[in-house]
Amino acid sequence: MTRSDATDHTALLNAPRSRGDLFWSFTWLALQGFGGVLAVVQRELVEKKRWMTREQFIEDWAVAQIMPGPNVVNLSMMIGDRYFGLSGALVALTGMLLLPTLVVLALAIGFASVAEYDVAQRALRGMGAVAAGLVIATGIKLMGALRNSVMGLPACVALGVAAFVAIALLRWPLGWVLPAVGGAGCVWAWICLGRAHRLTAVVAPATAAAAALTHPPDGVPEPEASEPAAALTDADSGQAPTP
Repeated sequence: MTRSDATDHTALLNAPRSRGDLFWSFTWLALQGFGGVLAVVQRELVEKKRWMTREQFIEDWAVAQIMPGPNVVNLSMMIGDRYFGLSGALVALTGMLLLPTLVVLALAIGFASVAEYDVAQRALRGMGAVAAGLVIATGIKLMGALRNSVMGLPACVALGVAAFVAIALLRWPLGWVLPAVGGAGCVWAWICLGRAHRLTAVVAPATAAAAALTHPPDGVPEPEASEPAAALTDADSGQAPTP
């Protein structure tokens, strides 16, 4: 995807109509976020609301994950601030926490009465498996957007595999994995951006010069055909050569 394509896609995005729309949108999003919250957030914000592209969602979600606090709450405040400033961030935060907190408290009270039953424990394990499947499916769905990353798809996949191995297999603490793998990703992105800027500095002047030769500026006459070429043209058409 070129920069112009990304600009066109961004121009087609929607925006929250008001702070009330922002509040109820995040309230509804939070009420659906049982376990596989990533899948719900991506579907609501990218596919249904169209408040951001897949590429923007990946970038904002990555920032929200490395910030302290719940990632979905961080993302909601980022979006609220983007459209309505500080008041939008506070409205989005309120939408994420107000009604969902009441629902969670009611569910906790209800679950406390059946928590000792084996059926309830098995149900929780089953919901955990479903949540893991939702997260994996969403990750696969968003993988196509990584082709537009400045690092390239292979590097993004390699960093993801490295993070998985470090956390799931080697059992490294997250405080180690984040600076190690994340730092490597930042360094590689910086190198790729430097290459892209150098390539642009070389290609852009050459492209501009070629365009100037092909399409002269207004007011500059195009070069006339030379006399031999004009004579040859007249001979081909059966007319006498132009004196």
